[in-house]
Amino acid sequence: MPRLNGELVAMAGRTLPWGVVGTAGGAGLLLATLTRITGETGERLSLHLLRAAVLAFAMGLVFLLDDPARHTTATVPTPRPVRVALRVALVVPATAAWWTAALLLVPPELRPPVADITLEAGAAFALAVAGAAVAVRCTEATRPGPRVAAGLLTSAVLAVLFWPGRWALFVPVEDERWAAAHDRWAVVLAGAVLVGVLGVVEPLRRWSWRVVPGRRGAGWRDLRRAG
Repeated sequence: MPRLNGELVAMAGRTLPWGVVGTAGGAGLLLATLTRITGETGERLSLHLLRAAVLAFAMGLVFLLDDPARHTTATVPTPRPVRVALRVALVVPATAAWWTAALLLVPPELRPPVADITLEAGAAFALAVAGAAVAVRCTEATRPGPRVAAGLLTSAVLAVLFWPGRWALFVPVEDERWAAAHDRWAVVLAGAVLVGVLGVVEPLRRWSWRVVPGRRGAGWRDLRRAG
């Protein structure tokens, strides 16, 4: 069993989209580096740049579950929740290292409260993975990443522009709604985790229609258990 687990980990590591995640992470770190040249614009612009960096890295995470061999691995004994959990577990250390580097790139005097901005980042990353999980569950696409990335980017822009002020999420540090906004970010994080968990659970039954040759009547159809 340990050998089998080792082989499974190695296989999952080889199939992860490290190139896409690395490119997104590099773009995010570049945005975080720009906080060092904000000059007199100060803390507010640095917060915007750090949030943009989070979005950039999240755009890479939406490709986490892309798998060209998805329909082949669906028949292996290892359940899909385990395969997805393994992929997520493999990318968590890289994500933590990236986030630490992004925070350190922001000058200390311009850095927003670390716990609160980390909550925002965690919610964004969880939303990205949850979106990928739902896309895999609800479609037959082997590479849903591009569509999920487009949806995530569009949703982020629309949220910034049209999110109701009374439920504000994207507020500056000096705003009196900062604490309340991060209570809402905690709810977003919990909701994203819940959706992600539900998205990776195998359906108890999946049925499909097929015509049964030789049966009486051209319209005769039968139900079969989908593999």
